[in-house]
Amino acid sequence: VERVLSYLRLDSASTDYLLQDCGLDEILRGAVRKLAKMFILKKITLDFRETGKTVLTDGKWLGFVVEQALSNALKYTPEGGTIRVYGDGDTVVIADDGIGIRPEDLPRVFEKGFTGFNGREDKKSTGIGLYLCRQICGQLGHTIHAASEPGRGTIITIGLARPYLEVE
Repeated sequence: VERVLSYLRLDSASTDYLLQDCGLDEILRGAVRKLAKMFILKKITLDFRETGKTVLTDGKWLGFVVEQALSNALKYTPEGGTIRVYGDGDTVVIADDGIGIRPEDLPRVFEKGFTGFNGREDKKSTGIGLYLCRQICGQLGHTIHAASEPGRGTIITIGLARPYLEVE
């Protein structure tokens, strides 16, 4: 339901983007907190490394993107796996050791409605989550990229560099 509401709000003229300096660790911890129950139920280890960074973004919408990436990692990581969340320069990395994405599906994972092989097998995928992430990142001036190898996991990288904006 939250994803559908976000989808509906995304193109609205009244979308409430508020760009300001935000503590990145606070945003990351908030997303992890929302999904803590799933980490526990699936016995998935979280390797969270604080970034100590402040970024110019909309904390609510970036939180949505991080939460969606984490949700996918949890969905496709088997019990006992590990999900890592860390900063790398001007990026946030969410990496899992899950089932991975087939090479032929990887270029399309951010397309609206695309579920790929894993989504069809799993039957829990709507094909809207990563599409929303790409749209939101575009609105915020961020980037999002996926790299994956079947059987070895997926890495989602969110680029946060914003050299051309200033806080108002």
